[in-house]
Amino acid sequence: MVSPNELGNLTRRLVTDAYIQVSVFVAFTLLLFYSSERIFKFDIGSTLKKSKLFQIPISALLGATPGCGGAVVVVAAYASGNVSFGAVLATLTATMGDAAFLLIATKPEVAILVLPLSLGAGIVTGFIVDQFVSVENQQNSMDLHKEIALIGKTRYRDLIYVLITIPGFIFGLFQIMQYDLKQLFGYLPELISITGVITGIFIWSTSKVKTMTNPLDKPLVRVSEETSFITIWVLAAYLAYDYLVALTPLNLEILFESVTIFLPLIAILVGFIPGCGPQVLVTTLFINGLIPFSALLGNAISNDGDALFPAIAIDPKVALLATIYSAVPAFILAYSIYFLFPNLGG
Repeated sequence: MVSPNELGNLTRRLVTDAYIQVSVFVAFTLLLFYSSERIFKFDIGSTLKKSKLFQIPISALLGATPGCGGAVVVVAAYASGNVSFGAVLATLTATMGDAAFLLIATKPEVAILVLPLSLGAGIVTGFIVDQFVSVENQQNSMDLHKEIALIGKTRYRDLIYVLITIPGFIFGLFQIMQYDLKQLFGYLPELISITGVITGIFIWSTSKVKTMTNPLDKPLVRVSEETSFITIWVLAAYLAYDYLVALTPLNLEILFESVTIFLPLIAILVGFIPGCGPQVLVTTLFINGLIPFSALLGNAISNDGDALFPAIAIDPKVALLATIYSAVPAFILAYSIYFLFPNLGG
């Protein structure tokens, strides 16, 4: 059994890893994306509407952007009648959601494979569906912004959260360069991580925003809200895996080896679940060597992340069709790689 001291050390290590390996990079990416969006006042909806020929590739590229922001933008454009069903399918197929941040932070060499494959699957699927399937948009007049809680002004908690991520981001860069953080900085990275995670838990637990943020909100608000939400799921996935290994006699490696051929299918089915939490868990299992690359890819293509929530709100039929259609390329690519390139990404 694990002693309380060992469990405490394990928990602090996992909190530090989740924050420095993932959360700070999520915050930096979102801050860059949302600030640029606000500064340049770029209206992607009208751009997509004018770009008929490139609508699907652009939508897929937005979906492939780490996180769910790009995919949500395309779903909002569909609600306004600016893009086709094929564009929505392209972005939902291409997106890996928040799990992309975790994969990029821990296994960038694998992310370089997964994200382009998901992007290609999204583009091809979007063009095929628009060519052969007719889906009528029933919600052209809907304003998606009104359906998402608006926080309004930047709060002290947002400023504090973003300020804490600055030293955390520096620690993250040192860790990427293979430096020993404890040797260089002592207990400071652990202290910063615990403070950042506790602040994030406070923001998440007291927020009226539980998934995505309103595009009309300030960049710092959106960064603190979305990063806090992502951190909760990443930390939960880290803790679930390591606690299971440390506290139970269950050997996950042997368990999964007994059903190896079904793992891509199971991962694809998990991708049907709305939200990013289950998908982060699948990515965590891959990082720990428990599922093959084919299962990770199948999940990456079939999952729609948080973007599925507004899609369901806008048009449940469209959301269901997009989920079903995205499973087709997920199944084809996952099992093609499973049989033809079993060691890919290993």
